Amino acid sequence: MKIKNIVTTLMLICLVTAISCAKPKPKVLIFCKTAGFHHESITVGIPAIIKLGRENNFDVDTTTNSALFTTDNLKQYAAVIFLSTTGDVLNAGQQTAFEQYIKAGHGFVGVHAATDTEYDWPWYGNLVGAYFKSHPSKQQEANLNIVDRNFIATKHLPATWRRLDEWYNYKWIANDLHVLIKIDEKSYTGGENGDNHPMSWYHSYDGGRAFYTALGHTDASYADPLYLKHLLGGIQYAIGKK
Repeated sequence: MKIKNIVTTLMLICLVTAISCAKPKPKVLIFCKTAGFHHESITVGIPAIIKLGRENNFDVDTTTNSALFTTDNLKQYAAVIFLSTTGDVLNAGQQTAFEQYIKAGHGFVGVHAATDTEYDWPWYGNLVGAYFKSHPSKQQEANLNIVDRNFIATKHLPATWRRLDEWYNYKWIANDLHVLIKIDEKSYTGGENGDNHPMSWYHSYDGGRAFYTALGHTDASYADPLYLKHLLGGIQYAIGKK
């Protein structure tokens, strides 16, 4: 009887230890404040990312409230996703808190219009990796060339990925980017960056990790398995998954 009690006690200790040592799921914050153009695809993008989190073991919060950009609040998140943000969305204090957050080793994901954001904040420009200039007047199909097919966000993609979207031109592109996807300007009309026209990239920046994809203007993107897996890979990189 004593042996049975000892075994039961040991089992309970192991169970309690396992529960107490279990690593909590990482959590990300979707930030989708717009001070300029508002993309309708944000409405379908949010539930799509929540679903990705549910299926891939991370939690998701969402906000348009820039007041949540404080040091204490941000530290609960492994990564922050700027989902088609536009314009000036953070004040000086909030910018400082976000800089400290990235310097502490956290992650950033920029989606589509994240490059159409915070033009007067050079630190952010270097984080996201480029600033938007223009786009053709209509959405078109174009060929995307996958430059790196070994990365978590692109390893599932075909070497040439033809898809419909709104294709951004950039007035400035950072130099230290690890480019994942380039667009073939000969495959559509309205490109202005020539042969070096990136559409997605990642890099280490100021202690943290940053991933950006210019894709995701259309509602249909958030029901496209190839795009969703591309976005998921970027989120996982930003979270810190190897």
